[in-house]
Amino acid sequence: MHPTVLRSAICAVLAACLTSCDGDPASPPPPDGDLADREAHGVEWFVDRAADSGLDFVHFNGMTGRFYQPEMAGPGAGLFDYDNDGDLDVYLVQGELLGEGEALLPPPADQPPGDRLYRNDLEIAGSGERRLRFTDVTAESGIGVRGYGMGVAAGDYDNDGWIDLYLTRFGPNRLLRNQGDGTFADVTDRSGTGDPAWGVPASFVDYDRDGRLDLFVGNYLSYTLAGHTQCYDRAGAPDYCAPETSRPHPDVLYRNRGDGTFEDVTATAGLGREFGPALGSATADFDGDGWIDLFVANDQRENQLWMNQGDGTFANRALAAGAALGAGGNAKADMGVDAGDFDNDGDEDLFITELSGQGSTLYVNDGAGLFRERSARLGIRAPSLPYTGFGTAWVDIDNDGWLDIVAANGAVVLNFETFGPDNPFALDQRNQVFRNLGGAGFEVATDRAGAVFELSEVSRGAAFGDVDNDGDTDILMANAAGPVRLLLNQVGHRRHWLGLRLVDPETRRDAVGARVAVVRPDGTTLWRRARADGSFASANDPRVLVGLGDSANVSLVRVLWPDGEVETWTDVRTNRYTTLARGTGTP
Repeated sequence: MHPTVLRSAICAVLAACLTSCDGDPASPPPPDGDLADREAHGVEWFVDRAADSGLDFVHFNGMTGRFYQPEMAGPGAGLFDYDNDGDLDVYLVQGELLGEGEALLPPPADQPPGDRLYRNDLEIAGSGERRLRFTDVTAESGIGVRGYGMGVAAGDYDNDGWIDLYLTRFGPNRLLRNQGDGTFADVTDRSGTGDPAWGVPASFVDYDRDGRLDLFVGNYLSYTLAGHTQCYDRAGAPDYCAPETSRPHPDVLYRNRGDGTFEDVTATAGLGREFGPALGSATADFDGDGWIDLFVANDQRENQLWMNQGDGTFANRALAAGAALGAGGNAKADMGVDAGDFDNDGDEDLFITELSGQGSTLYVNDGAGLFRERSARLGIRAPSLPYTGFGTAWVDIDNDGWLDIVAANGAVVLNFETFGPDNPFALDQRNQVFRNLGGAGFEVATDRAGAVFELSEVSRGAAFGDVDNDGDTDILMANAAGPVRLLLNQVGHRRHWLGLRLVDPETRRDAVGARVAVVRPDGTTLWRRARADGSFASANDPRVLVGLGDSANVSLVRVLWPDGEVETWTDVRTNRYTTLARGTGTP
């Protein structure tokens, strides 16, 4: 069959496809002129559209004045297309009352308890004008998830073309199967994934290349309310405890059996030997051998860099690879993490958010899975020192072809200058933006990012994706004990871009873990990967969005599928989303 005919046939049967394999209607051509010129005319990079679009969620952390650890750790958030209509829906994680007594910050009076699911009812007019509106569909979806939530991971574990959810909790985790009719079924018990520990990060990843998504769950501390220890600051006032007051809890790796159940292979895969208080996880092929590896960010303990051995086992190479400790050889309080090629040299670098006084970490990959700590040299360390970061991502804000950084910040130690009856959760900080200066370093660009970045809140999870399908990356910001924020990007779509959804007709799901090389007419190559994990306790858009700068066209798109096969396309159009189905390119 001719490749073009085969491509059309596959697109017709893909239940998970976007509106078509040619993608959504193209956005209007980017205007001429340099981005700096537009900034001078007052264009904010991001604007908050949560309230305007119907995202009325407010997080309840259930604090009663006992300083329980979980109340300052969450929540995460999720962006995923649960109804396969081509736009990103929103999942928001909720808390509950911790212990006995009266909550110092009462739950929102007009909001039902439990996690919430919002359907994206995006409307795009023929002129390209976008109307963004979210509808709360929690009740009709059958989710009804209660308990103290932490994070969310999204992935199609049963290969039926519908994205499922894994929810980490302070308590047993939950696996929700998407039934394809707008509802979800709790299959935790049947699947064997109800880990009872305090889970925070989770990653769906096909580590054994059998076509089925396996599941990594990072656990934090062996902590219970009954065993809670009251801690104090240096002045003797009650405060939150450091992670060292509790033992870390082992992580879990589940192998997908393909029959709806999972097998706990933590010990046999080698992950049971070393672990720490896990807060972040990111999956990527760090050494370029074709097998997806796993990085785990730990709180005040050495990180793990689990290198995939290709035989079902992993080896922790973090110390030898230079990614276990900080520049001074000390273990740092690592929270959120993301992997991406910020310097456009073809390999996956790491950015990690950390505790106030430590500064965030940037590990530069040499291509073989060996890392150099370069946060100070590249302008990250000093400006991040006053902040405690959680959610984060490599994201090309202005679509100039260079990955920038966004960090969601919020302290873990009370600020007693602002602490009081009106502010019992005094952990608020401003979020940050770092702009990539062509791979040579970063500049702090927070003050240019918009009025929403002037807010001081307790931000935790952050999910990244193109919510309005206009060709740039937006941010879903989850705040502890506060309202959710939806930061719509106002500048990225003004430059050229390429949007890709990578799918495998055999598995009928997003090919998370696939790497993409986009060659521009001038011969430069941009490397990106399809992923939904990373950040902090949050699920991201699995589509690949590539900023092209002033390049109106691309010469070649090469996809390295998760099982090692490679295909190329030469006819992919820009300034729109296109679905690339495996088997339709040139081997």
